[in-house]
Amino acid sequence: MDTDTLIRDLMKAERMPLEKLTRKKQTLEWQRDEYRNVNKLLTELRNMSFDMRLQGTYFSKTTTSSSTSVSATANASASEGTYNVKVERLATAAVRVSQSSISNNPAAKVDPNAKLSTQEGKFNSGFDLNADGMIEFSLVSYNENGTKNQPAPFVFDPTQVSLNDVLKQINDSSLGVRAFYDATADKVVMERTKTGNFNQTTEFLGAEIGYNGTTASFLANTLQMKAGDNSTGTWVSTETGGTNAKFTYNGVLTVEPPTNQYTINNITFNFSEATNTEETITISSNTDKAFDSIMQFVKKYNEVIENLNGKISEEKFRSYQPLTEEEKEAMTEKQVELWEERAKSGLLRSDTIISSGLNQMRVNIYTPHSGAIDGYKQLSDLGISSSSNYRDAGKLSVNETELRNKLRENPEAVWQLFGLNGNTNETKGIARRLQETIDSTIKKIENRAGNNLRTNQQFGIGRNLINVDRQINRFEDRLVQVEDRYWKQFSAMEKAIQKSNQQSMYLMQQFSLGM
Repeated sequence: MDTDTLIRDLMKAERMPLEKLTRKKQTLEWQRDEYRNVNKLLTELRNMSFDMRLQGTYFSKTTTSSSTSVSATANASASEGTYNVKVERLATAAVRVSQSSISNNPAAKVDPNAKLSTQEGKFNSGFDLNADGMIEFSLVSYNENGTKNQPAPFVFDPTQVSLNDVLKQINDSSLGVRAFYDATADKVVMERTKTGNFNQTTEFLGAEIGYNGTTASFLANTLQMKAGDNSTGTWVSTETGGTNAKFTYNGVLTVEPPTNQYTINNITFNFSEATNTEETITISSNTDKAFDSIMQFVKKYNEVIENLNGKISEEKFRSYQPLTEEEKEAMTEKQVELWEERAKSGLLRSDTIISSGLNQMRVNIYTPHSGAIDGYKQLSDLGISSSSNYRDAGKLSVNETELRNKLRENPEAVWQLFGLNGNTNETKGIARRLQETIDSTIKKIENRAGNNLRTNQQFGIGRNLINVDRQINRFEDRLVQVEDRYWKQFSAMEKAIQKSNQQSMYLMQQFSLGM
């Protein structure tokens, strides 16, 4: 008796309820994913609706300049017109450079990566060490408001660090100073990372990067960042730069900003060259941006409407259930793909959440705005209307010429139709209504299908999946017990048959002997 085959066939029948549970689980997972795909589309439309509420979407400005030496960008509040700008000086960053080569032999220059103690003889000036045998100095820089930062102390063991190590620690400090050694020039450069003149005092002769000669011998002598003598206790400044820009606006206002960018009257000017010549900046309205934004919004709205209408009207093929692994193995990859396409169809058919959301979105789109300006109270006033094809199920079509004309005539009124706030649905802009409806729909779908941040316990389908998993686990435990029972029963049967055969053989032998 082929016990293995018999038990395997019996277990196939026992597993049929388990396969039903597995198919149910797969259907729930597909449905969850379909809901989340819907929310992804709705989120994209909601984000676009938010942008349609912003005034900047409708009041974009274009700027042109008579010269490449001055450019400008204007925000939505900038007034249209022409502006004259004369740049007399560019802002520069303060720079200190060694006054001469730091090495005493051009043929055997200092190695910036070697320990300083091994290089002391190669410097033009040796090290002035403190009582502990350390190199010690401090640096000072200034803030944009003119206040001095606390001096940054530096202490180095020359047997442990290289020149590049010293410069790196300066770079890594909060001084806002960038330092490096150039091997070709054999000089050290220290420069501010910001442009402008922030030190308006006489300290360090107005320098941006300050140090005191009595405590900074390594900087002043070893790195050659000095000029003159130290008779006053402070080395004469070797710094250049650290200047503010200087420009005149419309011939009447002179400004000296610390950078080569300055915002005035909602216009940000950028300076690249000091020509000392008046340049003209022209600012005009840019209706193209608003037009493109509205067209993209309509396109996304139509995409969402088409997709969601397709979901709730999609045909359900009840004879196509999710495949088991054994069934998939018996089919080709293409066959599995086509089967699952039918099996997934209609998962959201007649869904009440989506249907309700679609209906409310249509109300949002077509309800006139009672607080808007006459001639701009509804989308049809802008040349945006519902498609005449009933199969489009509420999709929008645009008369581009009419929309452009409305934007040129009164961009403020167009913005009000989309973005104005109010206490009732009729007094809210279309984009605000739509965003609120989408937010509500997304929340309802998340309560049913969750999102990537929710656990299964936190949404309806997830809780159903937990229950199905529990049923599957219990049934699998039961199948183990059933299979064990079958093996015991068949083993007992085989033993009984074997014993019966032995008895039969014995009786036959006895009868044979008796004859």
